[in-house]
Amino acid sequence: MLMERYVAAKAFDEMVTQEGGVRPQYASLGSRLQTMGVSELVRRKGRAEKALFSSGITFTLYGDGGAEDRILPFDIIPRIIRGAEWQSLEGGLIQRTLALNAFLSDIYGKQQIIKDKIISREVIESSPGYLPQCEGTKPARGIYTNISGTDLVRGEDGEYMVLEDNLRCPSGVSYVLENREVMKQIFPELFANLRIRPVSQYPFKLRQALAYLSERSNPTIALLTPGIHNSAYFEHSYLAQQMGIALVENSDLVVENDKVYMKTIRGLKQVDVIYRRTDDTFLDPLTFRKDSLLGVPGIFKAYRKGNVAIANAPGTGVADDKVVYAFVPDMIRYYLSEEPIINNVPTYLCFRDADRKYVLENLDKMVVKAANGAGGYGMLIGPHATQNERDEFREKILTDPRGYIAQPMIALSTAPTVIDSQIEARHIDLRPYIVFGKDCYVVPSGLTRVALKKGSLVVNSSQGGGTKDTWVLED
Repeated sequence: MLMERYVAAKAFDEMVTQEGGVRPQYASLGSRLQTMGVSELVRRKGRAEKALFSSGITFTLYGDGGAEDRILPFDIIPRIIRGAEWQSLEGGLIQRTLALNAFLSDIYGKQQIIKDKIISREVIESSPGYLPQCEGTKPARGIYTNISGTDLVRGEDGEYMVLEDNLRCPSGVSYVLENREVMKQIFPELFANLRIRPVSQYPFKLRQALAYLSERSNPTIALLTPGIHNSAYFEHSYLAQQMGIALVENSDLVVENDKVYMKTIRGLKQVDVIYRRTDDTFLDPLTFRKDSLLGVPGIFKAYRKGNVAIANAPGTGVADDKVVYAFVPDMIRYYLSEEPIINNVPTYLCFRDADRKYVLENLDKMVVKAANGAGGYGMLIGPHATQNERDEFREKILTDPRGYIAQPMIALSTAPTVIDSQIEARHIDLRPYIVFGKDCYVVPSGLTRVALKKGSLVVNSSQGGGTKDTWVLED
């Protein structure tokens, strides 16, 4: 019996209660795992890996030895979320999306939130993601955050909290879609018995939201990729194919008379909407980085004139700043006159004297993050760090207080995961995806990332993490 040997960690476990019982949403899966032998589980895991390999689902890992393409590790035991629980999360994610969009519209416009002293000008203008070139520019339909991915974690009490926002070019949704297709093959009996909400609508919803940005009834939409060497290139090509839109690189686009055209075998064709998967500052060498080989000269001017829509709008990166993240609950109260449905993780801002003093006195208990770091890099996990590592971060904080935040170490929730031929508890997080067009659509699932190393809290694929399918049940 596989599950008889499963030992839940001290953290909140998604499947098993503290008393050792199985949570209701996992009842069918738990029964199936109880009766399934090790050999059958390993066989199904092998089938899943083979299916993913044949689909070409890879990510690029960059290291000292150069770039390496890898199959993203996949665990076949799904994470299951009750319908009522998801309904609350969905409301909180939409609330956050609306507040962040209002914030971006404000700081590139009247800057009323700064005038009302909710957030300081220094915090905004010192963020690398803040682009003064975007001031006074209005994106199509007034939407900055067309596609976003919000990272959620669960503390020891089971409460969901927002760990960070991803508004520039959030990646990973292709794994959500492909993982689901694989799971239908691996556990067809569970899909027959459980009412699992589908995720297959995502490409349609995304295309619909992108088309909404144009005034034309049948707009030409293109996905702009940095190219085949980008770590998320599989996703770029996958989404373009699923939506039936062109996949283009900078060399495929040209600007004439402040309009953007795509080169085709029949000549130039005007592009109405660009779903960009490149960073803001690489979009246009005439406006941003003059050394950029990825950009399209003149595209920003075309955007400013309203001749092309860009999703996500340039300038959204300021909201990915982890210092700005700390102010999102205030933004929700300020712009929406509501209390946050999903709270932030408690956060200390090292540029504040009192916060910095507390952090420096408690480095052995804190997780310290670079305000604009990503991928699990530039981070100190105090309780697991050496004294030398803590001393190094002490100097970094003192040298650049604005560049760092700190949070208490959260024992992320755990879920049963196949490790070799055993089922063991591993820490997880969740990245749901929100599409903002005529209205907000939250994919009823998300990318559950798994820290495959025992005891690790770092779930990023670049740090050895894997993924699970996420099932949201109909109530």
